[in-house]
Amino acid sequence: MQALIGTGVALITPFKKDFSIDIEALKRIVQFSIDGGIEYLVVLGTTAENATLSQEEKEVVIQTVIEANKGILPLVLGVGGNNTAKVVEELKTRDLSAFTAILSVSPYYNKPTQEGIYQHFKAVAQASPIPVILYNVPGRTSSNVLPATVVRLANEFSNVVAIKEAAGDLVQAMQLIKDVPKDFLVISGDDMIALPMVLAGGAGVISVIGQGFPKEFSEMIRLGLNRKVDEAFKTQYLLAESIDMIFEQGNPAGIKEIFSVLGLTENTVRLPLVTVNDDLSSRIAAFVGKLSKIS
Repeated sequence: MQALIGTGVALITPFKKDFSIDIEALKRIVQFSIDGGIEYLVVLGTTAENATLSQEEKEVVIQTVIEANKGILPLVLGVGGNNTAKVVEELKTRDLSAFTAILSVSPYYNKPTQEGIYQHFKAVAQASPIPVILYNVPGRTSSNVLPATVVRLANEFSNVVAIKEAAGDLVQAMQLIKDVPKDFLVISGDDMIALPMVLAGGAGVISVIGQGFPKEFSEMIRLGLNRKVDEAFKTQYLLAESIDMIFEQGNPAGIKEIFSVLGLTENTVRLPLVTVNDDLSSRIAAFVGKLSKIS
């Protein structure tokens, strides 16, 4: 799965002020990622606010990204949930021909055991006609997919090819990297520790900040993959402040504020999310201005 090495970005869903999808803004953001050197795009991840999108709106997002991408970058589609049967049904009925892989989050709210998580992903793997990227994000799901469960899935299902590891635990990530099969990819789901994970043997990142600063962030990851450590960390420390800021008042309100400053879209989010306050907005604008002068 060489297509999944490097920087993928979890695309936002831009909204107009009336909360309808801004199709033209989404096209601009896709092009911005392509021009910035991003390796692949993730459609309908958490950052896309897919929890507040109707089924019809999800189809609009999917088709818009496919058309805007024009086959240039590999695409990954978020297909997950806490109703295993519903996820399986979607995998069996959806046209996935435009996608390289699916990204499937561990079941949230239900709080399954490790055996329950295994059985869920077993069903997903058996139903999916394309490769599966597991997604572990305990901060959102309230359960942690342990390395032993990931290794079990990776060894038993050839189409389980990677994990987006977003536990924020570098030690757990290193355990994964050590224990998974040779060609299995451990992808960071945390922007702040993406570079350390890459240097420990990870395959890259599925990023939020990467879509705001695609040129700088994707180059940092490539430098890390090429073991150009000092150069990579120079960029890491340059961008660290912005990574903290975009998550300070919730995702994707922070990254949408960056896009607003860049003139790519309005900063509009749907309830229960709210936009960033004036103080954070000012600090983000100042950072974008500072970075533009450096770049």
